[in-house]
Amino acid sequence: MKRKILVVDDSGLARRLSRKMLEELGHEVEEAPDGPEALEKCALGHFDAVFLDMLMGGMYGLEVLQKIKELNPALPVIVVTADIQRSTREQTKEAGASAMINKPINKAELAETLELVWKGETAWI
Repeated sequence: MKRKILVVDDSGLARRLSRKMLEELGHEVEEAPDGPEALEKCALGHFDAVFLDMLMGGMYGLEVLQKIKELNPALPVIVVTADIQRSTREQTKEAGASAMINKPINKAELAETLELVWKGETAWI
């Protein structure tokens, strides 16, 4: 089933790589280069999931996650980050993230995580 996913990352390369994998899996993708644009898109549009980088300039990903959950508590947010600290994992769980994937991501992990999240499960790969 085709779903609509918002990819939020300040790296244009990371957004393009995520877009490519998600589109190969059959999904529609929109991009946002920062937190404020992501929040605007979430407020104005419908998404089935958000892929969110944690380390971005301007607005840290955890703050973006908290604000997305205020706008739409049911929207699955999958944190995609190179940060492997246990504290980051705990903070994102507490803030309501559905899953976390470490960078660099691969398509198989991505597909597995999406399936788990859309079944209502959490995935912490």
